[in-house]
Amino acid sequence: MSVVTRFAPSPTGFLHIGGARTALFNWLFARHHGGRFLLRIEDTDRARSTDEAVDAIYEGLRWLGLDWDGDAVSQFERAPRHVAVARDLLDRGLAYHCYATPDELTEMRERARAEKRPVRYDGRWRDRDPAEAPPGVPSVIRLKAPRDGETRIEDMIQGEVAVANDTLDDMVLVRSDGSPTYMLAVVVDDHDMGITHVIRGDDHLTNTFRQLQIYAAFGWSPPRFAHMSLIHGTDGAKLSKRHGALGVEAYRDQGILPEALCNYLVRLGWSHGDDEIIARDQAIAWFDLDGVGRSPARFDAAKLASLNAHYIRQASDAQLTDMVLENLATAHAEKLAATAKDRIMRGMTSLKERAKTIIELTENAKIYALDGVAALDPKAAAVLNDEAHRHLRALTPILNDERSWTAPALEEAVRGYVDSMANTKLKAVAQPLRAALTGSTVSPPVFEVMEILGQEETLARLDGALTTMRDPVGSTHAAQDAS
Repeated sequence: MSVVTRFAPSPTGFLHIGGARTALFNWLFARHHGGRFLLRIEDTDRARSTDEAVDAIYEGLRWLGLDWDGDAVSQFERAPRHVAVARDLLDRGLAYHCYATPDELTEMRERARAEKRPVRYDGRWRDRDPAEAPPGVPSVIRLKAPRDGETRIEDMIQGEVAVANDTLDDMVLVRSDGSPTYMLAVVVDDHDMGITHVIRGDDHLTNTFRQLQIYAAFGWSPPRFAHMSLIHGTDGAKLSKRHGALGVEAYRDQGILPEALCNYLVRLGWSHGDDEIIARDQAIAWFDLDGVGRSPARFDAAKLASLNAHYIRQASDAQLTDMVLENLATAHAEKLAATAKDRIMRGMTSLKERAKTIIELTENAKIYALDGVAALDPKAAAVLNDEAHRHLRALTPILNDERSWTAPALEEAVRGYVDSMANTKLKAVAQPLRAALTGSTVSPPVFEVMEILGQEETLARLDGALTTMRDPVGSTHAAQDAS
């Protein structure tokens, strides 16, 4: 049997993190077994479904690299098919018209609550003649569900799960306005699309019992079901925005790489020994449902950031340079140095060692991308004291005369100056240099920074810093904003 899985989101918002994991597990399962991964947009809720949300789902899946086979299916467009098969059940006596009024249904629910019984439809129109229908009351179509025995799921994750049929009522298949319900539409679509495996959250477990009854009524073979536990926060509570439950696009905007997010998501509820770093090809080779646990996975934003740092270090300098330049061009288009790309590319090996996100990497790369004196952070400002001023002033002519503008030559020149000064250590000179050139006390190796900036830009920044130190009120200090 060829494996066919599907991801079936409702377009009522962005592709959230739980949905992304569901899509990833279905995609990996299909690719592992050489099967197909299909996409269905469950857009029957017309009041809440939007084109923007559909586009966000497409964009999120593409960004994650989860390509689907064939065209995406719109559930709403298949409504005539859903209703037609429901009427077939009517004709075969496996479904019936229900004319219970809204007031009757309300009274039914209130009585059940008062008697502390489960709220279920009582089947009052199950065996009645439609000729007895009250005038002017539109009907719904309900499934004539079995009342005896049980409905059983051989779940590929949860194991065997069963429910007594007398705890389930005759569900509505077609509403009084003629529109199909979710339960009916899902079963018909999964059957028509040839879905062999339904992998989804265990919050759908009750839905599955009901859907199996619909499969049985049609005489269709159901797919295999696999219900995975939901994602929780680090505190064990159901995942919410306060835990980091954001849309996929938010993680992208925060500077998370798609490779890192997919690696993190595949480890949320699935494991392969002690492996933590799992590349895409390896995940396809290893992934199967026997590695999915039953306990809720816990989302840890700090762990995701750490994993993202790994993928940044593994990414090519050229790829990261392009990403950083795109971000910088958006925020600082008019300020980018003519040599920004070359500088960033040359400095990327060191820059990426110090970043956990692309946003951090972009911020750190500004030392190369923007000409002019860097705005000082508080620690850098504290470093540039009177002693630092004397050292930088004395170093300027030495650096001006340097003919071999390479990191080793620059370090040798600065060390020579330090050796010529009594009771002076390299740090007392290197840190002021770093602060003056980058605006920070933390950066790639300062002599590497000087080499990449070049002699002209290095001397210009030192001169600007010295001017600012001499005249703190001067405006040169703010020549490069801190945004």
